[in-house]
This record gives sequence, structure tokens and C-alpha cells, in this order.
Amino acid sequence: MVKPWDTATIGDFLDFKNGLNKGKEFFGYGTPIVNYTDVYKKRGLKKNDVCGKVSLTRGEIRRFETQKNDVFFTRTSETPEEVGMSSVLLDNIDDCVFSGFVLRGRPKNDMFTPEYCKYCFTTEAVRNAITMGCTYTTRALTNGKQLSAIEIVVPPKPEQEAIAHSLTDIDELMLLLEKQIAKKKAIKQGAMQELLTGKRRLPGFEGEWNKCKLGSLGVFVKGTGISRNQSNSGNLPAVRYGELYTKHQNYVTNYFSHISEEVAANAQRVSRGDILFAASGETKEEIGKCAAIIHETDVYAGGDILIFRPATQLDPAFMGTLLNTADVCKQRAEKGQGDAVVHIHADALSSINVMIPNIEEQQAIADILLGMDKEIELLESKLGKYRQVKQGMMQQLLTGKIRLV
Repeated sequence: MVKPWDTATIGDFLDFKNGLNKGKEFFGYGTPIVNYTDVYKKRGLKKNDVCGKVSLTRGEIRRFETQKNDVFFTRTSETPEEVGMSSVLLDNIDDCVFSGFVLRGRPKNDMFTPEYCKYCFTTEAVRNAITMGCTYTTRALTNGKQLSAIEIVVPPKPEQEAIAHSLTDIDELMLLLEKQIAKKKAIKQGAMQELLTGKRRLPGFEGEWNKCKLGSLGVFVKGTGISRNQSNSGNLPAVRYGELYTKHQNYVTNYFSHISEEVAANAQRVSRGDILFAASGETKEEIGKCAAIIHETDVYAGGDILIFRPATQLDPAFMGTLLNTADVCKQRAEKGQGDAVVHIHADALSSINVMIPNIEEQQAIADILLGMDKEIELLESKLGKYRQVKQGMMQQLLTGKIRLV
């Protein structure tokens, strides 16, 4: 019979200390500092992962120094779900310190191996205990006392090493995929900068592109209101304005809102070739973000969306991508109005300058960019599956449901 794991509290393993607080004028130069984002983003930190700098005295460095194998936890955030995220320092970094937005847990013993520490504080049980124990006023907050009281299982060292090895293997596969995705996106970005400006022409195409105002190529109509509580009222696909700058990239491939026939009767119907612009946003960078409808399907557009309806033959995938390029984004931002909420009007969008090749060249360029997107989408889907596999492995291995003995 396999012996059950022992239990302990986090405080049996770690001594906690709050980090330093300095004015913003001290940041950007000086000694390395472990910041909130470092801890939040990665479960294990190496020297190259710590990029922040802060100017300190030798006394401050001694008071807030870090060591290899220290475990850091996010101390405060806007939501409880972001509090208590952990990361272990896997390298010694000369004169490195840690921020006041994180807590340092220094090992008192060798209860856990450093590699196992990357994962053992992320189980559902530990995360629930952290979020339920944190306080909340204007921000969510945890502290060393609360974290110290949380119970945690303690596998024998050989099992810790085996679990960490299995999870590290899948982490490395995921990292490889993330690098491939980043490379593909960089290649696509370079292709867009060349192909959408005419700097590089595809074989068989020549001649000048047509410089014109967007309004000369079609007309704008307004979307009509689809409220938040109506966005999942039925089976008809719909696009709401906020989704244009949070969900869709250049063209619409998936739908995140579905409305009933009753709601659709008062909504604006759009079809393939239409381009949807966000007419409002919190920043000038958000307004005018657009996505083209590239599939033959009945879709509905909500309020605060401006719908561009071409009056001439245009490739929707080409246009959706072109109208989100840096040059067009700059023009949109300059035409935005308002402070707390920024708006852009159809007349302003109509006045945007664009360079358009003939329809055949548009389609050829769109085919290349769509092909690149397909490659990226397949890699991202594979990455998503690896993440699901890892989550399942963690639930089984870190709780002892599956034993590696």
C-alpha cells in the first residue's frame, strides 16, 4: 500500500517578508528588482527574466535582498484571483531585491525542492485558500500571516522530483510552441508592412495603387443596440462594439454573442464584405478598431458600431487588415473626440486616406495573410491543448490522485 502524503502549512516551510517601496523617480536604473509582473507571469524566474531596475543604498539592498530558491507571492491586485500567484527564484542574482507589491517567502528548511515549488502553490486547494483569505477594500490584499496558515501536502522528495520533471517537460513543449507562434507573428507583421503598403509587390502585379478617401469606396451605417443581457439570448451570431478591440483581429472568425430573433428584429444585419468599426472606447487607440465580415453568414451588429458597406468590389480580409495598420490607426486616433470616453464619427472615418490595389492584388495579398493566420491558429490551438493537458496533470499529480512511485 502506498503511504499517504504528509501535510504541513506554508509557514512551516517559508518565512515571509514585505518588499520595498520607493518613489517612481528611483526606478529604471540601478540594481535588479523582482517586480509584480515577473511573479505573476512566470512560475520560475531565472536571471534573464528579471529586467526591472531600482536605485538603492547598500543598506536597502541588504534589507530586501533575494536569494536563489526564494519564493515570491503577489501581495495585492485589483481582484482576489490575481493575489498570491507564486514564483520561485531559480538563479542567484547579484544585489537583486524585491518589490513591495510582492511578498518574499524564504525557505526555512528543505521541505520542498525548488523545481517543485514552481507548481505546488498553484493547486486548486491552495489557490482557493489564498483568494478566500485575502482582504478587500479598494484592492485585494494578502499577507505573510494569511499565507503561512494555509495547509499544503508534502510528497516525499523522490516524488517531488518526478512530478516536477513531468510538469517541466510539458512546460518546455509549451515554451517551444510559444516561440514558434511569436516567430510566425513577427513574419506576418513584416509581410503586412511590405504587402499592405506596396513596398513589395507579388509576382504578376504592377501599376500604381489608388490613393483615396475611405468614404469614396462605400457608405457608413450605424449598428443598433444589443444590451449585455441580450448578448446570449438566442442562436443568431452578433458582434458587440467592445468585442472589436478585445476579441477580433482584423476579421471576424468566431462569435462571442448570440441573440434571439426578437432582439435581431431591432439590430442591424451585416453580411460578407461589411467592415465593423468600434465607434467608442476608453482610449484613442481603441476607437475605430475594426474587423471585416469574411464569411457568408447572417450576422448582427450592436450599438456603438459603425458599419462600412463597400460600394465597389473590395476584398474584406485585405480591407480589414489594411484598416488596422499603424498608419490608419494613427489617423483614427487623431480624429477621436472626448476624454473619459472617446468617440469617432462616420464622417471622420470617411476622411481616412488609404492606398488600394486592384481587386486581384487585394485577393492575392489576403490569401497570403490568411494562410499565415491559419498557421498561427493551428499552433495556438495546439498550445491550448497542451495547457489543458498540463492543467489535468497538475490536478492529478499535485494532489496525489496519481502517484509517481
